[in-house]
Amino acid sequence: MKDNRKRRAGYGFTMVELMAVLIILGLLFAVVVGNFVGHTDKARVITTKVSLKELQAIVNQFKMDTGRFPGDDEGLLVLVDKPADAQNWPEGGYLDTVDLPKDGWGNDFIYQSYPASGKPFVIISLGADKQEGGEGFDADLYSTDP
Repeated sequence: MKDNRKRRAGYGFTMVELMAVLIILGLLFAVVVGNFVGHTDKARVITTKVSLKELQAIVNQFKMDTGRFPGDDEGLLVLVDKPADAQNWPEGGYLDTVDLPKDGWGNDFIYQSYPASGKPFVIISLGADKQEGGEGFDADLYSTDP
Protein backbone atom coordinates (compact mmCIF):
# COMPACT_ATOMS: atom_id res chain seq x y z
CA MET A 1 0.00 0.00 0.00
CA LYS A 2 2.88 2.43 0.67
CA ASP A 3 4.13 1.76 -2.83
CA ASN A 4 0.77 2.81 -4.28
CA ARG A 5 0.78 6.17 -2.42
CA LYS A 6 4.26 7.03 -3.64
CA ARG A 7 3.24 6.40 -7.23
CA ARG A 8 0.12 8.57 -6.97
CA ALA A 9 1.97 11.42 -5.28
CA GLY A 10 4.63 11.44 -8.00
CA TYR A 11 2.14 12.15 -10.78
CA GLY A 12 0.77 15.53 -9.61
CA PHE A 13 2.22 19.02 -9.20
CA THR A 14 2.88 20.50 -5.83
CA MET A 15 1.44 23.86 -4.87
CA VAL A 16 4.94 25.39 -4.99
CA GLU A 17 5.44 24.20 -8.57
CA LEU A 18 2.07 25.60 -9.63
CA MET A 19 2.84 28.95 -8.00
CA ALA A 20 6.24 29.10 -9.73
CA VAL A 21 4.62 28.47 -13.12
CA LEU A 22 1.97 31.15 -12.48
CA ILE A 23 4.62 33.69 -11.45
CA ILE A 24 6.68 32.97 -14.57
CA LEU A 25 3.59 33.30 -16.79
CA GLY A 26 2.66 36.56 -15.06
CA LEU A 27 6.13 38.01 -15.65
CA LEU A 28 6.07 37.00 -19.32
CA PHE A 29 2.61 38.55 -19.72
CA ALA A 30 3.79 41.80 -18.13
CA VAL A 31 6.78 42.02 -20.49
CA VAL A 32 4.67 41.31 -23.58
CA VAL A 33 1.95 43.80 -22.63
CA GLY A 34 4.56 46.46 -21.76
CA ASN A 35 6.21 46.08 -25.15
CA PHE A 36 2.89 46.13 -26.98
CA VAL A 37 1.66 49.30 -25.26
CA GLY A 38 4.94 51.11 -26.05
CA HIS A 39 4.71 50.16 -29.71
CA THR A 40 1.08 51.23 -29.94
CA ASP A 41 1.89 54.74 -28.69
CA LYS A 42 4.92 54.92 -30.97
CA ALA A 43 2.74 53.93 -33.95
CA ARG A 44 0.24 56.66 -33.05
CA VAL A 45 3.02 59.27 -33.06
CA ILE A 46 4.32 58.06 -36.43
CA THR A 47 0.81 58.02 -37.93
CA THR A 48 0.15 61.53 -36.63
CA LYS A 49 3.43 62.86 -38.05
CA VAL A 50 2.60 61.38 -41.45
CA SER A 51 -0.89 62.91 -41.36
CA LEU A 52 0.56 66.31 -40.40
CA LYS A 53 2.97 66.26 -43.35
CA GLU A 54 0.20 65.17 -45.71
CA LEU A 55 -2.13 67.93 -44.49
CA GLN A 56 0.69 70.47 -44.81
CA ALA A 57 1.21 69.45 -48.44
CA ILE A 58 -2.53 69.66 -49.12
CA VAL A 59 -2.75 73.16 -47.60
CA ASN A 60 0.20 74.22 -49.78
CA GLN A 61 -1.64 72.82 -52.82
CA PHE A 62 -4.70 74.82 -51.76
CA LYS A 63 -2.49 77.94 -51.70
CA MET A 64 -1.17 77.20 -55.19
CA ASP A 65 -4.70 76.72 -56.54
CA THR A 66 -6.43 79.63 -54.79
CA GLY A 67 -3.60 82.11 -54.23
CA ARG A 68 -4.13 82.20 -50.47
CA PHE A 69 -3.82 80.10 -47.34
CA PRO A 70 -6.92 79.15 -45.35
CA GLY A 71 -7.90 81.66 -42.68
CA ASP A 72 -8.17 80.80 -39.00
CA ASP A 73 -11.96 80.98 -39.26
CA GLU A 74 -11.96 78.43 -42.13
CA GLY A 75 -9.27 76.15 -40.79
CA LEU A 76 -8.87 72.76 -42.39
CA LEU A 77 -12.58 72.57 -43.28
CA VAL A 78 -11.73 74.62 -46.36
CA LEU A 79 -10.11 71.45 -47.75
CA VAL A 80 -13.51 69.74 -47.76
CA ASP A 81 -16.02 72.56 -48.20
CA LYS A 82 -15.54 74.83 -51.21
CA PRO A 83 -15.10 78.46 -50.18
CA ALA A 84 -17.07 81.13 -52.05
CA ASP A 85 -13.94 82.72 -53.59
CA ALA A 86 -12.40 79.45 -54.88
CA GLN A 87 -12.04 79.25 -58.64
CA ASN A 88 -9.62 76.36 -59.21
CA TRP A 89 -11.37 73.96 -56.88
CA PRO A 90 -10.75 70.24 -57.54
CA GLU A 91 -13.87 68.14 -57.91
CA GLY A 92 -14.58 66.50 -54.57
CA GLY A 93 -12.27 68.79 -52.62
CA TYR A 94 -8.70 68.22 -51.55
CA LEU A 95 -9.29 65.11 -49.45
CA ASP A 96 -10.44 61.65 -50.47
CA THR A 97 -13.16 61.73 -47.82
CA VAL A 98 -15.72 64.28 -46.67
CA ASP A 99 -14.37 64.05 -43.12
CA LEU A 100 -11.18 65.65 -41.88
CA PRO A 101 -8.55 63.18 -40.71
CA LYS A 102 -7.92 62.77 -36.98
CA ASP A 103 -4.61 62.38 -35.19
CA GLY A 104 -3.42 59.02 -33.86
CA TRP A 105 -5.48 59.46 -30.68
CA GLY A 106 -8.71 60.31 -32.53
CA ASN A 107 -8.54 64.08 -31.96
CA ASP A 108 -9.03 66.92 -34.45
CA PHE A 109 -5.98 68.70 -35.80
CA ILE A 110 -5.65 72.40 -35.02
CA TYR A 111 -4.93 74.87 -37.84
CA GLN A 112 -3.19 78.17 -37.03
CA SER A 113 -2.26 80.84 -39.53
CA TYR A 114 0.91 82.87 -38.99
CA PRO A 115 2.13 81.27 -35.77
CA ALA A 116 5.06 82.58 -33.70
CA SER A 117 7.46 80.47 -35.81
CA GLY A 118 7.05 82.95 -38.68
CA LYS A 119 5.70 80.29 -41.05
CA PRO A 120 2.50 81.03 -42.99
CA PHE A 121 0.62 78.30 -41.07
CA VAL A 122 1.02 75.32 -38.77
CA ILE A 123 -1.11 72.27 -38.10
CA ILE A 124 -0.96 70.91 -34.57
CA SER A 125 -1.77 67.68 -32.74
CA LEU A 126 -1.91 68.00 -28.96
CA GLY A 127 -0.61 64.46 -28.43
CA ALA A 128 -1.92 61.73 -26.16
CA ASP A 129 -2.90 64.03 -23.30
CA LYS A 130 -5.00 66.36 -25.53
CA GLN A 131 -3.47 69.40 -23.80
CA GLU A 132 -0.86 71.95 -24.82
CA GLY A 133 2.70 71.02 -23.89
CA GLY A 134 3.74 67.68 -22.48
CA GLU A 135 6.61 65.27 -22.91
CA GLY A 136 7.03 61.90 -24.52
CA PHE A 137 3.76 60.69 -26.06
CA ASP A 138 1.97 63.71 -24.53
CA ALA A 139 4.12 66.18 -26.51
CA ASP A 140 2.51 68.41 -29.10
CA LEU A 141 3.31 67.58 -32.73
CA TYR A 142 3.60 70.27 -35.41
CA SER A 143 3.45 70.08 -39.19
CA THR A 144 6.53 72.33 -39.28
CA ASP A 145 8.64 69.86 -37.26
CA PRO A 146 11.40 68.16 -39.25
